Amino acid sequence: MGSVLDGIKKKIGSYTGIFKKNVLNVKKEDGKIIFKGICDGDIKEICTEYFDLNTDYEKIKQELSKIDEYLKTSIEYGRGIRILNQDLWETIISFIISANNNIPRIKGIIERISKKYGKKIIYNEKEYYTFPTIEELSKASIEDLRALGTGFRDKRIYETTRKFLKQEITLEELKNEKDVDKLREKLLTLSGVGEKVADCIMLFSLKKYSVFPIDVWVRRVMNELYIKEDDETKVSKTLLQNIAKEKYKDLAGLAQQYLFYWKRDA
Repeated sequence: MGSVLDGIKKKIGSYTGIFKKNVLNVKKEDGKIIFKGICDGDIKEICTEYFDLNTDYEKIKQELSKIDEYLKTSIEYGRGIRILNQDLWETIISFIISANNNIPRIKGIIERISKKYGKKIIYNEKEYYTFPTIEELSKASIEDLRALGTGFRDKRIYETTRKFLKQEITLEELKNEKDVDKLREKLLTLSGVGEKVADCIMLFSLKKYSVFPIDVWVRRVMNELYIKEDDETKVSKTLLQNIAKEKYKDLAGLAQQYLFYWKRDA
């Protein structure tokens, strides 16, 4: 969810996807990246913001490469990674859907929710659907969400949507919270949001690079590189967080993204 356009499709060497109210086609041609599509505003500004083009990733990679050879190697294989500026509301619901789920099912659920409750946009004679707003998604009952294949997440999506609809918490409140610990506490009040999902939301939509989401793969890599425990499942999240904080500091989240590429050539 942090490295590709939502709903991305491949066609004749290009990719078309929808995000927010924009349908965008991306193509590499003669060494240039060409963007075109239907945008809710200036296409250059929208692409610059969404693809995080103003962030100097070369400088970040140079800093991270100095930490150790492990990260330097990971960065070499993860060339081109960047964290997109994803819509906060869509990111929250998408990560609630991701709980105990696989990527094809997650994409399918998001597409069905968007088609049912979002707005239709026609581009190149093809239909695309925006991710529904809080108000649009609030029209869905728990039963409606279950019918779209959300499984046990139906109630969690419903409750979180209602919490925002009633303004018990707001997107602006989350965006404006500077303190990472306080922000995590607020996110944890949302139904279906645990510590890992909260960290993912902070990293992938709120640009909190100091957070370090931990999943099975990250635990495995960190154990192999730094801890050497025979049974990786015995490695505590606290220990992993402390190592990340000590080694990667304010760039822990970006380091985590590159670590996914450790030994990818093996």
